[in-house]
Amino acid sequence: MVRGKTEMKRIENATSRQVTFSKRRNGLLKKAFELSVLCDAEVALVIFSPRSKLYEFSSSSIAQTIERYQRRIKEIGTNHKRNDNSQQARDETSGLTKKIEQLETSKRKLLGEGIDACSIEELQQLENQLDRSLSRIRAKKYQLLREEIEKLKEEERNLVKENKELKEKWLGMGAPTIASSQSTLSSSEVNLDDNMEVETGLFIGPPETRHFKKISPQN
Repeated sequence: MVRGKTEMKRIENATSRQVTFSKRRNGLLKKAFELSVLCDAEVALVIFSPRSKLYEFSSSSIAQTIERYQRRIKEIGTNHKRNDNSQQARDETSGLTKKIEQLETSKRKLLGEGIDACSIEELQQLENQLDRSLSRIRAKKYQLLREEIEKLKEEERNLVKENKELKEKWLGMGAPTIASSQSTLSSSEVNLDDNMEVETGLFIGPPETRHFKKISPQN
Protein backbone atom coordinates (compact mmCIF):
# COMPACT_ATOMS: atom_id res chain seq x y z
CA MET A 1 0.00 0.00 0.00
CA VAL A 2 1.44 3.33 -1.05
CA ARG A 3 1.28 6.10 1.52
CA GLY A 4 0.00 9.41 0.28
CA LYS A 5 1.94 12.62 0.68
CA THR A 6 1.01 14.43 3.87
CA GLU A 7 -0.12 17.98 3.36
CA MET A 8 1.93 20.43 5.46
CA LYS A 9 -0.72 22.22 7.46
CA ARG A 10 -2.10 22.12 10.99
CA ILE A 11 -4.03 18.96 11.81
CA GLU A 12 -7.42 20.07 12.95
CA ASN A 13 -8.37 16.87 14.78
CA ALA A 14 -6.89 17.00 18.29
CA THR A 15 -6.48 13.23 18.64
CA SER A 16 -4.76 12.85 15.29
CA ARG A 17 -2.59 15.87 16.08
CA GLN A 18 -1.47 14.31 19.38
CA VAL A 19 -0.70 10.94 17.75
CA THR A 20 1.29 12.59 14.98
CA PHE A 21 3.24 14.68 17.53
CA SER A 22 4.21 11.61 19.55
CA LYS A 23 5.39 9.66 16.51
CA ARG A 24 7.37 12.45 14.93
CA ARG A 25 8.83 13.55 18.28
CA ASN A 26 10.23 10.09 18.89
CA GLY A 27 11.56 9.92 15.34
CA LEU A 28 13.21 13.37 15.73
CA LEU A 29 14.85 12.37 19.02
CA LYS A 30 16.08 9.14 17.43
CA LYS A 31 17.55 11.01 14.46
CA ALA A 32 19.29 13.46 16.81
CA PHE A 33 20.87 10.60 18.73
CA GLU A 34 21.99 8.84 15.55
CA LEU A 35 23.50 12.09 14.20
CA SER A 36 25.52 12.65 17.38
CA VAL A 37 26.85 9.07 17.44
CA LEU A 38 27.52 8.50 13.75
CA CYS A 39 29.00 11.91 12.98
CA ASP A 40 30.49 12.80 16.39
CA ALA A 41 28.43 15.98 16.35
CA GLU A 42 27.35 18.00 19.34
CA VAL A 43 23.56 17.90 19.19
CA ALA A 44 21.03 19.54 21.48
CA LEU A 45 17.30 19.22 20.84
CA VAL A 46 14.56 21.03 22.75
CA ILE A 47 10.86 20.40 22.10
CA PHE A 48 7.79 21.90 23.74
CA SER A 49 4.51 20.15 23.20
CA PRO A 50 1.26 22.06 22.52
CA ARG A 51 0.59 21.71 26.24
CA SER A 52 4.07 23.21 27.05
CA LYS A 53 5.58 19.90 28.06
CA LEU A 54 9.36 19.82 27.60
CA TYR A 55 11.23 17.12 25.69
CA GLU A 56 14.96 17.41 25.20
CA PHE A 57 18.01 15.54 24.01
CA SER A 58 21.68 16.47 24.23
CA SER A 59 24.80 14.59 23.26
CA SER A 60 26.70 16.35 26.09
CA SER A 61 24.91 19.06 28.06
CA ILE A 62 22.02 21.26 27.09
CA ALA A 63 23.42 24.23 29.06
CA GLN A 64 26.93 23.90 27.55
CA THR A 65 25.54 23.52 24.05
CA ILE A 66 23.31 26.59 24.49
CA GLU A 67 26.27 28.60 25.86
CA ARG A 68 28.40 27.52 22.91
CA TYR A 69 25.57 28.48 20.60
CA GLN A 70 25.30 31.97 22.13
CA ARG A 71 29.06 32.55 21.83
CA ARG A 72 28.95 31.47 18.23
CA ILE A 73 26.03 33.74 17.45
CA LYS A 74 27.92 36.65 19.03
CA GLU A 75 31.03 35.87 16.96
CA ILE A 76 28.98 35.63 13.81
CA GLY A 77 27.32 38.96 14.63
CA THR A 78 30.72 40.58 15.23
CA ASN A 79 32.16 39.15 12.04
CA HIS A 80 29.06 40.22 10.15
CA LYS A 81 29.39 43.73 11.55
CA ARG A 82 33.10 43.75 10.71
CA ASN A 83 32.31 42.62 7.19
CA ASP A 84 29.69 45.36 6.90
CA ASN A 85 32.23 47.94 8.10
CA SER A 86 34.81 46.62 5.65
CA GLN A 87 32.33 46.82 2.82
CA GLN A 88 31.37 50.34 3.84
CA ALA A 89 35.04 51.33 3.97
CA ARG A 90 35.59 49.86 0.51
CA ASP A 91 32.58 51.74 -0.83
CA GLU A 92 33.82 55.00 0.70
CA THR A 93 37.31 54.43 -0.71
CA SER A 94 35.89 53.75 -4.14
CA GLY A 95 33.78 56.90 -3.96
CA LEU A 96 36.73 59.03 -2.86
CA THR A 97 38.87 57.59 -5.65
CA LYS A 98 36.26 58.57 -8.22
CA LYS A 99 36.02 62.08 -6.77
CA ILE A 100 39.80 62.46 -6.88
CA GLU A 101 39.85 61.38 -10.52
CA GLN A 102 37.12 63.89 -11.34
CA LEU A 103 39.02 66.65 -9.55
CA GLU A 104 42.23 65.77 -11.37
CA THR A 105 40.39 65.88 -14.70
CA SER A 106 38.85 69.27 -13.85
CA LYS A 107 42.25 70.58 -12.76
CA ARG A 108 43.87 69.55 -16.06
CA LYS A 109 41.05 71.19 -18.01
CA LEU A 110 41.41 74.43 -16.03
CA LEU A 111 45.11 74.38 -16.89
CA GLY A 112 44.23 73.99 -20.57
CA GLU A 113 45.19 70.32 -20.75
CA GLY A 114 43.02 67.55 -22.17
CA ILE A 115 40.45 69.90 -23.70
CA ASP A 116 40.68 68.53 -27.24
CA ALA A 117 37.67 66.30 -26.68
CA CYS A 118 35.61 69.01 -24.94
CA SER A 119 32.47 70.33 -26.60
CA ILE A 120 31.60 74.00 -27.00
CA GLU A 121 29.29 73.82 -23.97
CA GLU A 122 32.06 72.33 -21.80
CA LEU A 123 34.54 74.96 -22.96
CA GLN A 124 32.01 77.70 -22.18
CA GLN A 125 31.54 76.29 -18.70
CA LEU A 126 35.31 76.24 -18.17
CA GLU A 127 35.56 79.85 -19.33
CA ASN A 128 32.79 80.94 -16.95
CA GLN A 129 34.43 79.09 -14.10
CA LEU A 130 37.78 80.75 -14.81
CA ASP A 131 36.10 84.17 -14.93
CA ARG A 132 34.49 83.60 -11.55
CA SER A 133 37.78 82.38 -10.09
CA LEU A 134 39.62 85.41 -11.49
CA SER A 135 37.03 87.77 -10.02
CA ARG A 136 37.42 86.20 -6.57
CA ILE A 137 41.23 86.36 -6.84
CA ARG A 138 41.16 90.05 -7.80
CA ALA A 139 38.74 90.87 -5.00
CA LYS A 140 41.03 89.15 -2.49
CA LYS A 141 44.08 90.97 -3.91
CA TYR A 142 42.38 94.38 -3.63
CA GLN A 143 41.31 93.60 -0.10
CA LEU A 144 44.90 92.77 0.91
CA LEU A 145 46.15 95.94 -0.80
CA ARG A 146 43.63 98.07 1.07
CA GLU A 147 44.63 96.48 4.35
CA GLU A 148 48.31 97.12 3.58
CA ILE A 149 47.60 100.76 2.69
CA GLU A 150 45.67 101.26 5.92
CA LYS A 151 48.54 99.71 7.84
CA LEU A 152 51.04 102.08 6.20
CA LYS A 153 48.80 105.08 6.91
CA GLU A 154 48.57 104.06 10.53
CA GLU A 155 52.37 103.80 10.72
CA GLU A 156 52.64 107.24 9.11
CA ARG A 157 50.27 108.76 11.67
CA ASN A 158 52.26 107.19 14.48
CA LEU A 159 55.52 108.58 13.07
CA VAL A 160 54.03 112.08 12.67
CA LYS A 161 52.77 111.96 16.24
CA GLU A 162 56.12 110.75 17.51
CA ASN A 163 57.95 113.46 15.54
CA LYS A 164 55.66 116.12 16.96
CA GLU A 165 56.28 114.92 20.49
CA LEU A 166 60.06 114.95 19.93
CA LYS A 167 59.89 118.47 18.49
CA GLU A 168 57.93 119.76 21.46
CA LYS A 169 60.39 118.12 23.81
CA TRP A 170 63.33 119.69 21.93
CA LEU A 171 61.76 123.15 22.05
CA GLY A 172 61.15 122.80 25.77
CA MET A 173 64.54 121.38 26.75
CA GLY A 174 67.05 121.76 23.92
CA ALA A 175 66.99 125.58 23.28
CA PRO A 176 68.47 126.73 26.67
CA THR A 177 71.32 124.31 26.24
CA ILE A 178 72.24 125.86 22.90
CA ALA A 179 72.06 129.46 24.32
CA SER A 180 74.31 128.53 27.22
CA SER A 181 76.77 127.04 24.78
CA GLN A 182 76.81 130.23 22.70
CA SER A 183 77.38 132.45 25.75
CA THR A 184 80.23 130.26 26.90
CA LEU A 185 81.78 130.52 23.47
CA SER A 186 81.56 134.34 23.48
CA SER A 187 83.19 134.67 26.88
CA SER A 188 85.99 132.36 25.83
CA GLU A 189 86.60 134.47 22.79
CA VAL A 190 86.84 137.56 24.99
CA ASN A 191 89.45 136.10 27.36
CA LEU A 192 92.75 137.02 25.72
CA ASP A 193 96.27 136.47 26.92
CA ASP A 194 97.79 139.50 28.57
CA ASN A 195 100.98 139.12 26.54
CA MET A 196 99.19 138.92 23.18
CA GLU A 197 99.76 141.92 20.89
CA VAL A 198 96.86 143.34 18.90
CA GLU A 199 97.25 145.11 15.60
CA THR A 200 95.05 148.26 15.43
CA GLY A 201 94.34 150.96 12.92
CA LEU A 202 95.82 153.66 15.14
CA PHE A 203 98.71 155.62 13.54
CA ILE A 204 101.09 158.30 14.93
CA GLY A 205 102.78 161.12 13.00
CA PRO A 206 102.10 163.02 9.77
CA PRO A 207 100.38 161.31 6.86
CA GLU A 208 103.51 160.76 4.86
CA THR A 209 105.05 158.89 7.75
CA ARG A 210 102.03 156.89 8.67
CA HIS A 211 102.79 153.55 10.11
CA PHE A 212 100.96 151.14 12.26
CA LYS A 213 101.95 150.50 15.77
CA LYS A 214 101.43 147.43 17.70
CA ILE A 215 100.19 148.05 21.15
CA SER A 216 99.80 145.75 23.97
CA PRO A 217 96.57 145.42 25.96
CA GLN A 218 98.16 147.17 28.93
CA ASN A 219 98.42 150.43 26.91
